[in-house]
Amino acid sequence: MKSFMDQDFLLKTKTAQILYHEYAKGMPLIDYHCHLSPQQIADDINFNNLTQAWLYGDHYKWRAMRANGVPEDYCTGQKSDTEKFKYWAVTVPFTMRNPLYHWTHLELQRYFGIKDILNSASANSIYEQATEQLVVTDYSTKNLIRKMNVKVICTTDDPIDSLEHHKKIVASGFEVKVIPAFRPDKAMEVSNSEDFIAYVKKLEAVTNLSISSFEDFLFALQNRHDFFATMGCSVSDHGLEEIYAEDFTGNEVEAIFNKIYGGKFLNEMEQRKFKSCMLLHFAEWDWEKGWIQQYHLGALRNNNSRMMRSLGADTGWDSIGDFSQAKALAKFLNKLDVEDKLAKTILYNLNPADNELMATMIGNFNDGSVAGKVQFGSAWWFLDQKDGIERQLNALSNMGLVSRFVGMLTDSRSFLSYPRHEYFRRIVCNMFGDEIENGELPNDLPWVGKIIQDISCNNATSYFGW
Repeated sequence: MKSFMDQDFLLKTKTAQILYHEYAKGMPLIDYHCHLSPQQIADDINFNNLTQAWLYGDHYKWRAMRANGVPEDYCTGQKSDTEKFKYWAVTVPFTMRNPLYHWTHLELQRYFGIKDILNSASANSIYEQATEQLVVTDYSTKNLIRKMNVKVICTTDDPIDSLEHHKKIVASGFEVKVIPAFRPDKAMEVSNSEDFIAYVKKLEAVTNLSISSFEDFLFALQNRHDFFATMGCSVSDHGLEEIYAEDFTGNEVEAIFNKIYGGKFLNEMEQRKFKSCMLLHFAEWDWEKGWIQQYHLGALRNNNSRMMRSLGADTGWDSIGDFSQAKALAKFLNKLDVEDKLAKTILYNLNPADNELMATMIGNFNDGSVAGKVQFGSAWWFLDQKDGIERQLNALSNMGLVSRFVGMLTDSRSFLSYPRHEYFRRIVCNMFGDEIENGELPNDLPWVGKIIQDISCNNATSYFGW
């Protein structure tokens, strides 16, 4: 029987072990999509305890705790940090076969050198050991990043963000590149007129421009797109249920803008036409600047209206959706391609039933101009676990070129999430190692090792130009 999470964790064959330890392990991390706080990086803060570093903002853990019967007060409520950690420790043994069990112990090992199993009996000792390390200068946010050999971080930022913290990071001389990503979801969210009007007012304030028409609105947003470019941004990101690709006219969209900005409700088709128009404009701006565009598709968000009213978004009430993706996605990408305005594109899929759909869709628009121009992005959110990662890799392998894949990201709000890259790399090495030992792939370790290193880091470095 193998030891739990030893040095060969997830590596079932000798070849897999060689691929990981000699080729993948030492590669730098390129985290091209995450939700880390630029302010916490800029201020180089030290967390006061393990709960603050580990549980604050982590809806993965909150969902598990709720499922284990833990009251909300110990998740997002007013209970003390020590009490919250106690209830997380009580929950951990019940997360077996959930990726949280592996992530939890990988993070304890890699950041703190703690190899004990977290449970109610070990909770106090682990909390004290990790907290003691966190409060010293060596475990500031920047040093947590350095510890994991991270070279690039791409945060997620609204167009109205001042990016003042990114400025501070650059001024500090921090050797890790921290880049903003342009995430304009709120600029095209027109389901609620009050929220949309409030957003437009904020856009007016940050641009010092008056907005009274759709043309004004576009000009102000493009002003922010230009500003993001001056701050080193070269990536846009969109979190959508589905791609919108309805036909529309300029007059229609102008009327739709006037209607929503006048405080009136838009019907579903009006909303879809407005979103379709905005997506095309964003995509064309990205193409003009040579940016990479990312589309996260398939999340059904904020399903629990009672808890949404109480706690707000991003607190753990989302799920996989079953949206029809293919026709609109093909239509949207084709509109851009016909005009020769299709930028490098990454498509992330949240519904595993659509894996093969996405893996074949990218092939429709890989035109030979760039290796892997259109990418099937890494297994995302609910799918960034062993089975989900393997299924995404298999779909891409069977229907595309996994060797050109840009690899893993954290998609996390936690500075302790970087071992997810290791988790991913071990899974990749195990898949290749297993097929080599089965005679399904040649025993050409230098070449396969190069592919492993490319997927781990090199492809992303080349693709993003970082």
